[in-house]
Amino acid sequence: MDDTKPQDGTIDMRQSLALAETLSRISLMTSPAVRKRLAARSLELQFGHLDEDSGAFVPPKQFLLYLVRMGSFSSTPKILNDDCQDNDIQMPINFSRYELIQYCQTQPQVHPMVKRAFRKVGESNVDSYGFKFRKLNALTKGLGPGCSDYVSSPYSLRIFQWNILSQALGQMNDNFVKCPDEALEWNSRKFRIIEEIVEYCPDIICLQEVDHFNFLKYVLGTQGYTGVFYPKPDSPCVYISGNNGPDGCAIFYRTNKFDLVNIESRILEIWRVQSNQVALLANLRVKETNQEVCVTTTHLKARQGAFLSTLRNEQGKDLLQFVGQHCGGRPVVLCGDFNAEPVEPVYGTVLADEHLNLGSAYADCDTSNVNSAAREPPYTTWKIRDEGEVCHTIDYVFYKKDSLEVEAVLELPTGEEIGEDRVPSFSYPSDHFSLVCDFKIGDQPKKAAL
Repeated sequence: MDDTKPQDGTIDMRQSLALAETLSRISLMTSPAVRKRLAARSLELQFGHLDEDSGAFVPPKQFLLYLVRMGSFSSTPKILNDDCQDNDIQMPINFSRYELIQYCQTQPQVHPMVKRAFRKVGESNVDSYGFKFRKLNALTKGLGPGCSDYVSSPYSLRIFQWNILSQALGQMNDNFVKCPDEALEWNSRKFRIIEEIVEYCPDIICLQEVDHFNFLKYVLGTQGYTGVFYPKPDSPCVYISGNNGPDGCAIFYRTNKFDLVNIESRILEIWRVQSNQVALLANLRVKETNQEVCVTTTHLKARQGAFLSTLRNEQGKDLLQFVGQHCGGRPVVLCGDFNAEPVEPVYGTVLADEHLNLGSAYADCDTSNVNSAAREPPYTTWKIRDEGEVCHTIDYVFYKKDSLEVEAVLELPTGEEIGEDRVPSFSYPSDHFSLVCDFKIGDQPKKAAL
């Protein structure tokens, strides 16, 4: 055995490449295409490096900064606005849930909202399962305004996950060619968004592409929620005229069910380089049982392609490390817009994490004997842009399988219910559909199945 062989993989690969290039130059049999590939690989190795853990090639830092930061794609100057477009909103602070929904339905440009039903675990068809059939907790009734009438049992948890569509991007950037301009205006959308959230009376609300946080905080506050917001460091919204500040992630929770333990946030990294995507984590304590839960939301990098898929997978690894660092053994819910279909590497990376032991709630509601990716819903977003129709699954609610149990999920609407022009529309205010999941929690985390 040659003990003098270099232990550094980069040096060894460079030596091998140098040898291959030398042989290619002296060999008349080497094609021009092969010579070009060898030359390109030489440049990659000259300016990049190998990842110590995976052995994969990592582009140079300057190149990564160009790719992962939104501002790198725009020479437009930033327009730094505050979140102030809704400062004139006036409504009673003690609206009941019913009164708020009625108020939403009397706003301008009202069309009937797409309505959906819940499906219990293991059932192939929807039924009448909904919040009114959940076991309510009589001890907490009346402790707060509005939605307090529907506070759920301390042993259950309803999670609401939704990319609500940034106003600046949706109206000025996303090119929804079948959506009327009026349906994209903020005054047409904002109470549609509220109606969709309040309709399902969630315990915890996780949102992405939030660029009107103050509006949501004010209106959801009438229902007994409070929330936190974490913006992207270089939001694409701030390059758009008339923006309402940067977009980011938000978490809201019921103050009459939970006490806040702590909030953590992170700018996700790709090979130790900060990206433009973020994660927001809340550790909450159920008032009546002192059971704590960890809820995290995120929005990974968008766009298609093998290299972008690799970047999302690296963000996913950093996200899992972040959650593992702060969850402290609590039951975990990790949800968001991952911008990745189930066949992408990041989906498998999330499910393969041995420490967190996560499953996908929508997949696990289907108990058929196929892999998790095949059990996901057929779509969570369905829109029509200049390039054509886009219909795929990229939003998820992951959960820690040894401490939470899926009870039911909110079904996705059918194509007929959505309409031929898809979403957003007058009947639905976002290009993503909300995901709602009911979980059962206990006093103590259950032991993992053998």
